[in-house]
Amino acid sequence: MADKSVAVPGNRISLWKRLAPLAILVAILVAFFAFGLDNYATFDTLKDNREALLGFVRDNFVLAILIYVVGYALLTAASVPVASLVTVAGGFLFGIWLGTFLTVLAATVGATLLFLFARSALGEPLRQRAGPYIRKMEEGFQENQVNYLLFLRLVPVFPFFAVNLAPAFLGVGTVVFAVTTFIGIIPGTAVYTIVGAGLGSVFDRGEEFSLDSVLTPEILAALVGLGVLSLVPIVIKKLRRRAKAGRG
Repeated sequence: MADKSVAVPGNRISLWKRLAPLAILVAILVAFFAFGLDNYATFDTLKDNREALLGFVRDNFVLAILIYVVGYALLTAASVPVASLVTVAGGFLFGIWLGTFLTVLAATVGATLLFLFARSALGEPLRQRAGPYIRKMEEGFQENQVNYLLFLRLVPVFPFFAVNLAPAFLGVGTVVFAVTTFIGIIPGTAVYTIVGAGLGSVFDRGEEFSLDSVLTPEILAALVGLGVLSLVPIVIKKLRRRAKAGRG
């Protein structure tokens, strides 16, 4: 007699397991705005609570570092658009060197979490359904993935969350993603952290502060220049191939 037992929908359960981490991150993003937390993510809040925050860091240094790193990582993973403000706050609370290191570490952890969750939930299914154009683009990206990723990180015109997601669909390895993220975001992070380290004097003078004043044309040009330098090895490689083909 044939077995008529009902099969367990394993594929559906597996899909939910893959999507659950992304769903949690989306929930964090929605909750951030639903509870009006964006209204507190301002420099006025930082200014009004200046002494309390600095006192907490002074009296609970290790705990303050832990809260900052974990909080920043979660905000990055959930793509909550407050990274620039929090980076400046990190410089204000921890100084240039420690603030830069903690922010780079936290941002790398958060970005890598989002990358891993996106790759697990959506990366493989999308690659399986991808057409020849997408597959060709993936092959070209993988050939020079380190240089491309460094360029995307160094030039601060690409949305950070987009650069976290795109490599998940292009077959980039976790180590390569994490290392290029850590290295590539150091210059931009340092700029915002340096500004944050001097924010106290701005508050003392009673001046207004805006993030628009951070990336001056000169600084932006310098960061773009670093990004262009990361692409030089690709250009050299292509020129050598053409020269070799010409001799052949």
